[in-house]
Amino acid sequence: MYLCRKIDTMQILDGRTTAESIRKELSEAVQERKRNGKKIPHLAAILVGNDGGSLTYVGAKVKACDQIGFESTLIRYDETVPEDILLAKVHSLNEDKSIDGFIVQLPLPAHIDEMKITLAIDPKKDVDGFHPENLGKMILNVPGFLPATPAGIVELLKRNQIITEGKNCVIIGRSNIVGTPLSIMLGRNTSTGNCTVTLAHSRTNNLKELCLTADILIAAIGQPNFITADMVKEGAVVIDVGTTRISDASRARGWRLTGDVDYANVAPKCAWITPVPGGVGPMTIASLMINTLKAMELKGK
Repeated sequence: MYLCRKIDTMQILDGRTTAESIRKELSEAVQERKRNGKKIPHLAAILVGNDGGSLTYVGAKVKACDQIGFESTLIRYDETVPEDILLAKVHSLNEDKSIDGFIVQLPLPAHIDEMKITLAIDPKKDVDGFHPENLGKMILNVPGFLPATPAGIVELLKRNQIITEGKNCVIIGRSNIVGTPLSIMLGRNTSTGNCTVTLAHSRTNNLKELCLTADILIAAIGQPNFITADMVKEGAVVIDVGTTRISDASRARGWRLTGDVDYANVAPKCAWITPVPGGVGPMTIASLMINTLKAMELKGK
């Protein structure tokens, strides 16, 4: 069944609807654990500062836990929190047997070394999939926690029956969180893979021409409306990972979320396209929930 809304020949890859299906599956798994007297998964999140995007994102994660039936704990610090205090909390969560998985919401303030924090997280509780041990397992295709956003994108393609085998895929953005792991996942020999993947970035020459070769175009650079209609070929699948707040006086809150794709002009050319919001974001959260249940199950409780 296609989890999408159809508009003429273009179909929206609806992350909200797809993620809702995943939440229902996870909720059923939680209810089964309750009936059998087993422990309920417990996710903790550390949030530093008051960044609007981070507040919204962490709030959505807590809400997803509530909907599924997971336990959740939100730990907040002022943006001036010393690095050693944050590290101490990470070590505390590593040792807390009631916590099955936890995340430290990024980005962190400039005075905190994000890699140091990431390395301090127990890989067995690293449900964001950022620890080098989990990234290494992903590369080797052995069991571990997959990075939440790339895993969510692959799952979105899979559940909407988007054919990837033999397709040319161009990913713009080579971050360790999205672009690089996603290029590996889509290129490997799996049912939702077998793409010929090009990983483009700020130093790529002839980017427009390269994008026009893409059957699947994925934008993950954090530059609003960077992908324009003249960069997208007819019938392409476009995945927009970007979420940037831009000023909008017409909105009561004074801003709106915008992706990396000029949606209004690009969408008519696409076979499929993700909206912002409502595309990749809900799938990232769904993947985080999948990893949290997995972390619980791996403990054998």
